[in-house]
Amino acid sequence: MQKIVIVGGGAGGLELVSRLSQTLGKKGLAEIILVDRQPTHVWKPLLHEVAAGVIDKNSDGVDYRIHAARHNYQFQLGTMSDIDHKNKLIKLDPILDEQDEVLIPNREISYDFLVLAIGSVSNDFGTPGVTKNAYFLDSLAQAERFHKALLNQLLRINQQSDLSSTLKVAIVGGGATGTELAAELHHVANLARSYGMPKMSSKRLVITIIEAGERILPALPVKIANSAKSALTKLGIHVLEGTRIIKAQKEGFVTKEEVLIEADLLVWAAGVKAPDFIQNLNFFETNRAQQILVNANLQSTVSDQIFVIGDCCGFKQEDGTWVPPRAQSAHQMAGVAAINLKNIIKSKPLVHYRYTDYGSLVHLSKYSTVGSLMGSLSNSSMFIEGRLARLVYVSLYNMHQFSVHGWRKGLLVLLSRKLSNIVGAKLKLH
Repeated sequence: MQKIVIVGGGAGGLELVSRLSQTLGKKGLAEIILVDRQPTHVWKPLLHEVAAGVIDKNSDGVDYRIHAARHNYQFQLGTMSDIDHKNKLIKLDPILDEQDEVLIPNREISYDFLVLAIGSVSNDFGTPGVTKNAYFLDSLAQAERFHKALLNQLLRINQQSDLSSTLKVAIVGGGATGTELAAELHHVANLARSYGMPKMSSKRLVITIIEAGERILPALPVKIANSAKSALTKLGIHVLEGTRIIKAQKEGFVTKEEVLIEADLLVWAAGVKAPDFIQNLNFFETNRAQQILVNANLQSTVSDQIFVIGDCCGFKQEDGTWVPPRAQSAHQMAGVAAINLKNIIKSKPLVHYRYTDYGSLVHLSKYSTVGSLMGSLSNSSMFIEGRLARLVYVSLYNMHQFSVHGWRKGLLVLLSRKLSNIVGAKLKLH
């Protein structure tokens, strides 16, 4: 029996595990193991909502152990620290408790085929002070850490008798994460009034988005960026374009012109790269974003037994551009990797991966959703906004749930989420 180990349970990794477990695993053709450093999966495009506190990992997350028990695979909690490609082993760091006592020592897991789906991390481009003073939203743990800090700041402002005092939030990065987080924070500031903070509102919140490029949402069509900027500006959110940050300090971000943008909460959401430890392995070929280079079948260029999918995958297209690190890319890669792993075991030819851009959407909380649809449906690019855009945005999350749970269980999960939204609290307070 072949042993397939998938490291990383994000959008691509968990979808791949779900596909393989229902085919190879269910038929006893392969032993499938998923490794992740967190016990719970939350769809990465929703992490800004976790950070703001409008969704809860307990209702919107997937517990890996429960999912594994239902889907014919094994789950191992742990952080991969090394790959011994000659002996086909991965090495996991020890797991420590809250007192730094060893709960589980170093482990090794053998594999016949390894799939790396370890995602990406924020790229601070070596900017001084960012790691120490700013929050990142790369993982569930980081999103929850920001949420706790946000609640503390909301409570602080609410208790101040001077109603002119404000909570200042500065977000570096005008991409989807930065713009969506800004809109969600505006919404949360108003929600706080109904949850024990009567003096809090969006009027006491000052949000600044800082983008180094000429415009926010640089990867999306100009029309989408302009529509999003207009919606954000109407909310009173400050949008600074063409503004480069040279350092971060406790009081805020400092621009190239030595201007201090004051902030109580600093967020860094400017660009991504593959995790640094990939470079430290000194094994893979990588690009400038530290992504692992792959061939047309999504196999790493240095080993046919190692597949790479998702944000950490460096796939160069025929036009010379790299496949962008998006959820739709990870979803498509998971599908191709599943086919190829099954074909290898069944001695069938492998298929090539080709990225298809179906468009992009930006969801600005309850205020606006804008985006474009691409492909055969529209011939080129069709701009959408309002209810239609919101419907398409929700459908993307729904399709992820169906990929992970199957149609029947997926529908139950979505129904449970809908009921939770109706009867549950609108703001997470812990």
